[in-house]
Amino acid sequence: MNLKEAWEKFYFFVWKDDSPKGWLITFIFLFILIKFIFFPTLSFVTGTALPLAIVESCSMYHEGNYISNYDTWWNHWEEKYENLDVTKEQFSEFKFKRGFTKGDILFIIKAKPEKIKIGDVIIFDAGRGNPIIHRVIKITEENNEKTFTTIGDNVGIVQSFETKISEDQLVGKAVLRIVPYAGWMKLIFFEHLRPEYEKGFCDQN
Repeated sequence: MNLKEAWEKFYFFVWKDDSPKGWLITFIFLFILIKFIFFPTLSFVTGTALPLAIVESCSMYHEGNYISNYDTWWNHWEEKYENLDVTKEQFSEFKFKRGFTKGDILFIIKAKPEKIKIGDVIIFDAGRGNPIIHRVIKITEENNEKTFTTIGDNVGIVQSFETKISEDQLVGKAVLRIVPYAGWMKLIFFEHLRPEYEKGFCDQN
């Protein structure tokens, strides 16, 4: 069998064969393509091991989601941000000013400490299993090392694990919400393992 014949046979099995064998070959091919080619290439280009992240909690959710009313949301959380020295005008300039919700897929790039600023949404390893995706509200520097403090848009307090995030804990920075809700195709298989208060869509919690 020459190269052309081999390619035609492979192409048929992957894209045209509707038999169970054809479907199996297609699945294996796509799995290999995504896991060993697409994601490694994307990781190399973005500079992070997690170029795509699925939002797994409601900690950054704004009521109404994509059509949320910014003024209404701010009025609810105004006291929190006043205590953090963040004004309404400042927040209105932040990336993801309307937050995002459980199941969204975010595009992530490398988080360079010197380029992170107040209002950025970072992903960091807090030693709690999956990385945390929260907003930076304070940056300090000591001995030429930056540390970051974050808070969730939908959380009332800064939690203990996010008061002093080191540069080594940084996984990446969120720059774009690329596929709303699509992450549920994965999350649905793990919902039964979550505490009752973490289950379901954010607007139902």
